[in-house]
Amino acid sequence: MPARPVLELFLGDVVRLGRRHPCGGDRWLVDRLGADIGLRCETCGRHVLLARTLLERRLVAFVRRGDPALSAALRPAGETTA
Repeated sequence: MPARPVLELFLGDVVRLGRRHPCGGDRWLVDRLGADIGLRCETCGRHVLLARTLLERRLVAFVRRGDPALSAALRPAGETTA
């Protein structure tokens, strides 16, 4: 089975997921990167953590892309993107 490429996410990305939040919002701001992705609902401000694999399955579209330079600046020294 071929390995799927890792979805490239940046801090500040705004994404739309397949399910709506109970508040009715469907836009989420990416505010934490790692094995778990931190998302903040743009409607009510609620913060959730999703496993990266779960986010990749539920992602419908990018509403707005974040800043790659900001994400690169916060990455630990010596770490590279795949």
